[in-house]
Amino acid sequence: MTITTCIFDAYGTLFDVSAAARAVAEEPGAGAFAGVWQDVAGHWRAKQLQYTWIRALTGRHTDFWQVTQDALDWALDRCDVADAELRERLLGLYFTLAAYPEVPGMLAELKDAGLATGILSNGSPEMLQGAVDSALIGDMLDAVLSVESVGIFKPDARVYDLVGAYFGCRPDQVLFVSSNGWDVTSASAYGFRTLWVNRAGEPVDRLPDPPDRIASDLTGVAGLLGRFS
Repeated sequence: MTITTCIFDAYGTLFDVSAAARAVAEEPGAGAFAGVWQDVAGHWRAKQLQYTWIRALTGRHTDFWQVTQDALDWALDRCDVADAELRERLLGLYFTLAAYPEVPGMLAELKDAGLATGILSNGSPEMLQGAVDSALIGDMLDAVLSVESVGIFKPDARVYDLVGAYFGCRPDQVLFVSSNGWDVTSASAYGFRTLWVNRAGEPVDRLPDPPDRIASDLTGVAGLLGRFS
């Protein structure tokens, strides 16, 4: 079946989740934070994901903004960073995370090829809109879909249902792209065609329903479409 719709995870896939901590570390007067920012960024992301999974499994949903704050607080505590001003600065920058450099060109190629495009993310609508606006990619996206409309985080199938409900397409007409192995395997199990963006060169997760394709970045997404037909 021909792919008609390309759907992207947001954080770590289109937007660099380390960008906020990196930006603060590069500011004049960053001090001790310059030496720990990578640890903070890593712990922040890991806890962010873990908290979404736990909340989904236990039925204790809250929006991604609260999860992001809770995860940052844990990461700062773990790295012995106690600075309220720094915390607020990091959180503020999360609304303007940098997109990976190949993202605008890749999306433009897909639109030129007549594909529908969208985001499907755990992010809250306000967070996602901030990142999309900051990256200037809004005019290349047909939809920005947030889990908040169903009140549960990925990988619950109700989240993936949002794509078909919005675009009117079958799962096998969708190419789902994510940098998260667990997200890709869940999307594959749902019936989407999948592309795992493996920027870190990690092994494939030992889970059912592996990705259909693997790439090191998003540069060649448009060129891969013919391989899914």
